[in-house]
Amino acid sequence: MELRVIGCHGGETPRHRTSAFVIDERLAIDAGSLTSGLDLKSQFRLNACIISHAHLDHVRDLATIADNRCQADCEPLIVAGTKATLHALKKHFFNNLLWPDFTTIPNKTRPTIRFLELKPERPVDIVGYTVQSVLVSHTIESAGFIVRGPDATIAYSGDTGPTDRFWELLNETPNLQALLMEVSFPNREQKVATLSGHHTPRTLLKDLKKYAHPKDLPTLLYHMKPVFQGEVEQECAGLKGVNLTVTQLGDQFVL
Repeated sequence: MELRVIGCHGGETPRHRTSAFVIDERLAIDAGSLTSGLDLKSQFRLNACIISHAHLDHVRDLATIADNRCQADCEPLIVAGTKATLHALKKHFFNNLLWPDFTTIPNKTRPTIRFLELKPERPVDIVGYTVQSVLVSHTIESAGFIVRGPDATIAYSGDTGPTDRFWELLNETPNLQALLMEVSFPNREQKVATLSGHHTPRTLLKDLKKYAHPKDLPTLLYHMKPVFQGEVEQECAGLKGVNLTVTQLGDQFVL
C-alpha cells in the first residue's frame, strides 16, 4: 500500500493545503485539495473518495474534480460518506445553486459522481479496499476510517477531539501499519480546540495511550493550523512513548 500526502494542514496558504490523501493512486481520503494538489492525470486515475465529514476544508475540491472529470468523460467517481455527510453534500453543495449536481451530469445513467452511503462500523468494499467508518467526536457528524488493503491496513482519524470507540476498533484491527491522526492547536489553545472538536498535543497523547501499543504505531500527524504549526510541532516533539511523524506536502509512504 502506498500513501501520498496531497494536503495535510488545517488551513490554507500558498505553502499549506487542506486535507487530502491518496492510496495507491486510486482511493482518496478527503478532498480538501484534490485538484489544487493533483495534476489532471492523477485526478483521472482516482476511482473513489471517502469523505470524513462535510466541512469545507475536507470536501471543497469535490467541486472542481467533478468538473474536470466530466470534461474528460471519466468513469463515475464514487464519493462515500456517512448518511449525514452525504445529506449535506446533496443539500448544500451539489444542489444546482452552489455547484451543479454532478450526480445527474452528463446524465443519471452515467453520472460524474456516484454517492455511496457508509453505515458506521459496517465494512464495505470500495474499489478493492475494505473500508470501515467509525463515528468520532467533532462539531458535526464526523467519521474516522479503517482502510484494509491486500497487504496492509491504515487508519484515519478524521477531525476529532478525544474519543473512545475509534481506539477500541483499532485495538481489534490486525496488521495496522499506520495511523493518520489529526492535531490542530497548541496546548495554550485548549479551549478553542475543545469547542471546535480538535486535538492539542496534550489531548492527543492521552488518546494515543488508548491504543495498546502506541510506541509501535507509526502515527502520521496532519491538520495543524498554519498559524500555530511551529508551536504544535515543537510540543509534539516533546511527547514521550509514541511514534510520531509530521506529514509534509508530497510525502509518500510505502506501508
